[in-house]
Amino acid sequence: MYVVVGVTGGIAAYKAVHVVRLLVKNGHEVHVIPTDDALRFVGLATWEAISRHPVTTSVHDDVAEVRHVALGRHADLVIVAPATANSLAKMAAGIADNLLGTTLLATSAPVIVAPAMHTEMWRHPATVANIATLIARGVHVVGPADGPLTGGDSGPGRMSEPEQIVACALALVTGTGDLAGLRVAVSTGGTREPIDPVRFLGNRSSGRQGVAVALAAAERGAEVLLVAAHVDDGVLAEASVHPRVRVTRVAAAAELGTAMREAASAADAVVMTAAVADYRVAEVSDRKLSKDDAPAPTLHLVQTEDILAGLVANRRDGQTVVGFAAETAPEPAELLARGRRKRARKGVDLLAVNEVGWTSGFESAENAVVLIDARDEVVAETSGSKRHVADALWDAVLLVRGRAG
Repeated sequence: MYVVVGVTGGIAAYKAVHVVRLLVKNGHEVHVIPTDDALRFVGLATWEAISRHPVTTSVHDDVAEVRHVALGRHADLVIVAPATANSLAKMAAGIADNLLGTTLLATSAPVIVAPAMHTEMWRHPATVANIATLIARGVHVVGPADGPLTGGDSGPGRMSEPEQIVACALALVTGTGDLAGLRVAVSTGGTREPIDPVRFLGNRSSGRQGVAVALAAAERGAEVLLVAAHVDDGVLAEASVHPRVRVTRVAAAAELGTAMREAASAADAVVMTAAVADYRVAEVSDRKLSKDDAPAPTLHLVQTEDILAGLVANRRDGQTVVGFAAETAPEPAELLARGRRKRARKGVDLLAVNEVGWTSGFESAENAVVLIDARDEVVAETSGSKRHVADALWDAVLLVRGRAG
């Protein structure tokens, strides 16, 4: 396949070297078009050595072969990584003041961009509007991820990892991936059970793990419906622009249950990652409770519905249901025992058991899980980034589905 990789002027340009390397390693013909600003981060010699092709940056080079049009016409796929806020704005406006710009206008190949910028720039209304314009034109967006940025900052705006970019790009063109053809329903975030108009019962879930599960499935070829309760700021940014992810927002457990039952009705796999409140108040006050109330208010709690058990009880033939169990345990053996008891109680095909605490599990970029199947056997143990855990989970789902078939 003939692949054009555009590289724009951001610090993440160094990661684009690995994007090119992965494409070449997979046997593709890769032509790199760096902007002048990109060459301030990674030099011309590097791009030529990695791509194994001469690299030019100007529309005035190789004029005889009309290179500023030829690259776009020949391309089977165009990847822009990193795509800075400036480059996205130029793409949206159709500005072609360099070789990358003319190539983008001259191509009819699929175009995929991997944004990279600081959080404030990603959230700016101009960037939001430019991304919406590009998506409306058929451009595909991977990322940005939520994580460390230059200067010690952290948040949405980090370029997705090269492996994710390449996997998503190739799946887009070939229509392949080990989850291609599967319809997936995923829940994420923490539910909020109202007490009065301003207060609620909730939990510390950031939603990161469920979003990672949804994105991993989409980038491996699945069509995903992501039902999101409360999530931290920026966590949904990447999922909301992914072409194979559809996001539905909910608040309380009852809304989550309704949305997941609807999503599961057509799904091949259901993953309940959301942290659902176990209790809600029996009667929600229609006014704010006050310290001046006498006697002091007493909250009467009742259990919320068991959404996961309900999904298992009403599963479709051939459907795989996955649950998550966040537990605190004094030692690994007890964590595993609690997980097995919960798996049996819920009846799921696969249970991801993770230990949580004051500084682990919730509100963290990393996670550690033990995956237990319907025979109560440990099929995998994994730790690392939540995206890494998500891929391990889907590997286990494929194993379980293959065994069932």
